[in-house]
Amino acid sequence: MDNVEIFNETEEQIENLEILKPLLEYARKVENLEDTELEFSVIIVDNKRIHEINKEYRGIDRPTDVISFALEDNEEIEFDHYRVLGDIYISIDKVREQASEYGHSEKRELAFLTVHGFLHLLGYDHMKKEEEEIMFAKQEEILNGFGITR
Repeated sequence: MDNVEIFNETEEQIENLEILKPLLEYARKVENLEDTELEFSVIIVDNKRIHEINKEYRGIDRPTDVISFALEDNEEIEFDHYRVLGDIYISIDKVREQASEYGHSEKRELAFLTVHGFLHLLGYDHMKKEEEEIMFAKQEEILNGFGITR
């Protein structure tokens, strides 16, 4: 990938981070973005940090699983030869909680949240039923195509 950075801002070693770049490269191909230079970050944090971010930027006083800050949402920013997409924050605590809750692996949950955040950076949303169907089908297409199933 062009310039994708994965940051672990927790105090612990986290399994499965090595799959994120190949997964995002695959997602990029599915989205027909092979000829576009992309720049963005995936930042792994704990519940305390994502709670702070959620409260400060969304006004929601609780931890969440993933938050995307899409730079392309700002129409004043113009892009010439590449796209600077923004940042994806993922709570490793929520990865673990939700993997257990949904009965699948932490690897699958981390991959799901990463793809979910990436699609948000590209402009996908799930506020309306039609948008949700499109976005969630795209998530499953990417995860299944990459070999990460439930």
